[in-house]
Amino acid sequence: MNAADTAWILVATALVLFMTLPGLALFYGGLVRARNVLSVFMHCYAIACLMSVLWFVFGYSIAFGDGNAWWGGLGKMFLSGITAETLSGSLPEVLFFAFQMTFAIITPALIVGAYVERVGFGFVLLFSALWMLVVYAPVTHWIWGGGFLADGGIFGETGVRDFAGGIVVHETAGLAALIIAVFLGPRKNHTTPPHNPGYVMIGAAMLWVGWFGFNGGSQLAADGGAAMALTVTHLSAATASLSWALWEKIKFGKASLVGIVTGTIAGLASITPASGFVGPVDALIIGAIAGILCQEAVNLIRNVVKIDDTLDVFAVHGVGGIFGTIMIAVFGAGSWAAQLGSLAIVGVFTFVVTVALVLIVRVITPLRVDEESEVNGLDLSVHGERAYDTRS
Repeated sequence: MNAADTAWILVATALVLFMTLPGLALFYGGLVRARNVLSVFMHCYAIACLMSVLWFVFGYSIAFGDGNAWWGGLGKMFLSGITAETLSGSLPEVLFFAFQMTFAIITPALIVGAYVERVGFGFVLLFSALWMLVVYAPVTHWIWGGGFLADGGIFGETGVRDFAGGIVVHETAGLAALIIAVFLGPRKNHTTPPHNPGYVMIGAAMLWVGWFGFNGGSQLAADGGAAMALTVTHLSAATASLSWALWEKIKFGKASLVGIVTGTIAGLASITPASGFVGPVDALIIGAIAGILCQEAVNLIRNVVKIDDTLDVFAVHGVGGIFGTIMIAVFGAGSWAAQLGSLAIVGVFTFVVTVALVLIVRVITPLRVDEESEVNGLDLSVHGERAYDTRS
């Protein structure tokens, strides 16, 4: 065990959990109408709790167990055979388990942004549970657990390069979000502006800070690689924020707070897969393109394709993650075959399994709330609470 590595990953684990609770909850919560903010908080919080338990029971074993190239197996269920002295590289394995657990929390939580304001709470829980186990955990095994997309797999000695989750996290969550949005259909009123842009900024700022643990922690060591990953993450986020705001100013005459912080998330998502393989100048290029690319993707999904992906999960996270994964090959840090091939394989797998899960889960529990509940807001109709006293 390396004490410095262990200390850093302890901190990184807390930072990644901080991304979901409270970062993502506030970011998403500020973007919806006031009558739905508590439901968004509830979705994020409940998913964090449920994924933690499921990762302990099944998920970690499926992703990092000693199975085969396709499936990690169930040999590490309930952390079987793992003690405080068991090592994973230079880290206690139980710490590696906890660090990866925070990734298993935030990935299904990202999908929340696609279905807020109209989804059934039972559907959120059951779908998220099954999706994490049959989509996220297997894909994690394929890429990070020594599976068939990793080094020595189907792409030869050098497999796919995905440092912190461009494919594992952002492509899978983005595609799942888009699919659920299509099944749900649009909200009854999807032209209402965010109720609290201040929440959005605070949540985005928390995500930015937490992302240092997300990307820097993925080095799994306290060394120069972690420092470089942290640095390029920051530069990409800053540059994408500026390019988003500039593009917004050129197109609409004003740069908005919600816009600039959405650009931050676009830059963070785009640098995530590349953060362990590129330098600072590359990060500037990735961020500058991401701010414009993801903004145009938002316009495409909303206004051309007319899919009500409520908080633009696919356009920002999905497109950003896919773009960053491709840029690894552009900068020569990975092979084109492995990068594009893995994106295609995981994309098809995610699409097929997510569609199947939606079809199955909606038979068990309603996908969408009734019209009256949607009009009154999910806070009161589903959870019996109000964020704001409308009588005062």
